Amino acid sequence: MVRIAEQNDWVVFILVGCIFLYIFMLLSLQRESSVKEFLMQKFPEATNNFLSWLIISFVFCTVFSTVVSQYIPIVPKKVSDLQLFGFELNKFGFTMVTVCAFYFLKNILTYLFFAGTGFIKKWEVFSFTVSKFYFVISIVLMLFCVVNYFYGIEKIKLADYFFGAVVQMFVFKQFYYFFHKNNILPGKWYYKILYICTLQIIPVLVLWKVLFF
Repeated sequence: MVRIAEQNDWVVFILVGCIFLYIFMLLSLQRESSVKEFLMQKFPEATNNFLSWLIISFVFCTVFSTVVSQYIPIVPKKVSDLQLFGFELNKFGFTMVTVCAFYFLKNILTYLFFAGTGFIKKWEVFSFTVSKFYFVISIVLMLFCVVNYFYGIEKIKLADYFFGAVVQMFVFKQFYYFFHKNNILPGKWYYKILYICTLQIIPVLVLWKVLFF
């Protein structure tokens, strides 16, 4: 049997593009900061927080979609039937659109949650602090992309490691939000529980159902 080599050039383009976005962010938006300086930066010293947050969010969604798309069983027929100029979404496109829509809606609901709980003054500190978490996670995902696409490791074994790491990341993120020194969540304990349940756990379950069922 002739084995057709898998073409993963598109993954290289994505990773290189994401790396250049981070280089631009650190050199231009963060005033030539190193990765360590960016991660250790305090909120009063930060600049261009919103633009940096946009770049980090985009890179995370892109790299996360690149990894997850390989484990999507199929593109739903209702989605594949929606064609534009004869083109339809493949697994990566479907995952990317779904993840971006998920995080866009989640961020809007989070902003409304902060406004509704009278904690809107902390919104900028929240987005600044969370951006650092996703910055680190996106770099880890880039490394996983390289292993996933360019090393001859069975996908089933990698899937176990990947989804195990995702669960650990999710659990760690809750502790990161709860106990960060910047106090990024509302002060009342019941608001914190409400946030974790409604804007962390439930959205992830919904995203999982959309992608894998």
